[in-house]
Amino acid sequence: MVKNTLFTDEEKLKEAIIRLRKKRKAVILAHNYQIFQIQEVADFVGDSLELAKISAKVDAPLIVFCGVYFMGETAKILSPQKKVLIPVAGARCPLADTITPKKLLELKNTYSEAWVVSYVNTSAEIKALTDVCCTSSNAIQVVKNIPAKRVIFVPDGNLGWWVKKNVPQKEIILWKGFCYVHQNFTLEDLQKQKSKFPHAQVFVHPECKPEILQNADLILSTSGMLREAKKSSAKEIIIGTEEGLIYRLKKENPDKKFCPLKRAECVDMKKITLKELYLALKHQRYAIELPPEIIQRAQSSLKEMIKYI
Repeated sequence: MVKNTLFTDEEKLKEAIIRLRKKRKAVILAHNYQIFQIQEVADFVGDSLELAKISAKVDAPLIVFCGVYFMGETAKILSPQKKVLIPVAGARCPLADTITPKKLLELKNTYSEAWVVSYVNTSAEIKALTDVCCTSSNAIQVVKNIPAKRVIFVPDGNLGWWVKKNVPQKEIILWKGFCYVHQNFTLEDLQKQKSKFPHAQVFVHPECKPEILQNADLILSTSGMLREAKKSSAKEIIIGTEEGLIYRLKKENPDKKFCPLKRAECVDMKKITLKELYLALKHQRYAIELPPEIIQRAQSSLKEMIKYI
């Protein structure tokens, strides 16, 4: 009989992570898009804002954020007194990186009377230049309710399109960034899955292209998908977002079938492995460091956002 060394190694790593977590008095947070092994050892699993808010509430001096870099930054902004680690420093968000402080300042100079609304998928520096942040679930509500007729919306153009469609009374200047994972979904992909599963509901993330959004049953954040999946009477649901969410959807709804719109993997999210998590805990490596003035200004835009949640 051949010994399953991979399984044994995984189990040993999980045990070592749990021991180190207790020793360091750490809390492990994992984004919904993380590999299932990371989700299994995490104390909390959720979307970026949910986890950042949890990091501020938990009584722990050390936060290990299994996600991409801006998520660790957001946790640090909301909990500046805590040490926040990200297991892989090179786990970036290409969408967040499309907008730079220089480019945003140029927009602010061109449209001086406009408010800047930034998606939470942005760097700390962008949040510091922002009037109010938003999530994928409250972006429409934020833009509708802020006291500004003209809005600069960064960085996701697809989410911005969805906001613009739902808030036609305001002028919205869009930055045309995109998440490559959601941008890769096509109408043909959706039609193909709908023909395979004709009775399925279709849930898609608002980072998808307009033609996908217009042909979905529900447009939802990852947290929204988790909530609606439990409520839905459908036994089959087509999911248009990064494939990591499928694991949690299946785990929480074993009586339902979840069909990915198509194979959709965020390479950066998948950089974090059990080994990287173990090394982060062992060496307390890749701590998020931010200048106090950036933290203070970015906190302001995040606190403004919370009014609309």
